[in-house]
Amino acid sequence: MFRTPLLRLSLLLLAGVLLSHFPAARAQQMTQRLVLKDGSYQSVTKYEMQADRVHYFSAERFEWEDMPASLVDWEATKKYNDAVSSGKLRPKVSESAEEKEEREKEEANSPEIAPGLRLPGSGGVFLYNQFQGKPELAEIVQNGSDLDKPDRKKNALRAAINPFSGSKQAFEIKGEHAQIQSHVARPIIFIDIDSGPQTEAPSADRFRLLRVQPKKGNRIVGNVKVSFSGKTSQETTVIPTTLERVGTGEWLKLTPAQDLAPGEYAVIEMLAPDEMNLYVWDFGVNSSAPANPNTWQPAK
Repeated sequence: MFRTPLLRLSLLLLAGVLLSHFPAARAQQMTQRLVLKDGSYQSVTKYEMQADRVHYFSAERFEWEDMPASLVDWEATKKYNDAVSSGKLRPKVSESAEEKEEREKEEANSPEIAPGLRLPGSGGVFLYNQFQGKPELAEIVQNGSDLDKPDRKKNALRAAINPFSGSKQAFEIKGEHAQIQSHVARPIIFIDIDSGPQTEAPSADRFRLLRVQPKKGNRIVGNVKVSFSGKTSQETTVIPTTLERVGTGEWLKLTPAQDLAPGEYAVIEMLAPDEMNLYVWDFGVNSSAPANPNTWQPAK
């Protein structure tokens, strides 16, 4: 069963409240160690002596088990557990096999792109930027018409085109400037979103970088021409890029082939060779722009 980081946090907070109201339960659930003479240990929440054996409750397997007492290094066991109980040492929190699998999956999908700076294992679209000489990640949320709650993964909207109109339809996003601005001329975009059943475009051509044009307080992403015969063609200003996979996870790295002129841009997703998603990831290039909001900084 998939468990989101928010749900895990809620469960941990709930457990903390319960344990704070029940001291006996808190003491019983405190993770201790039975340090063995060979240098290994067993993580336990409770143990007791039964003749020449130790009867303990495993913090990893959540069941009662036994071992010969002669295998235990009692001096090292007491030293470790005393350090934990006094607060000088924080015990390792036990996790279920399901939680361990999810954690390892997230860690595999959280590559380090700069010293101390990792992409989040939960995915999304991020602009890698340098602000005042320091690296940072700024999350780009999708922008498009009637988009109330941006999804970190992906929203998709296909164009509804009348094949008999013989018209040109302009696709635009509101506002003259994107919220996220790059302070360097060649920003890198990291992408990890759900592909979904609608995406039919080749993987190498799935994402494109466009130059968008300000017009009357908005930004024009592109135009779609529809002839009387029903044939469609797109008019967009595509910037040459390279697209490559990062690490062993799902992240993709979109890099402009050249420096970008100051202005507004958008990353688009191709749902098919001749069809694009109208929800885009927009950003600008402006070396004198103010700091981006809620950026991810390198860990100290």
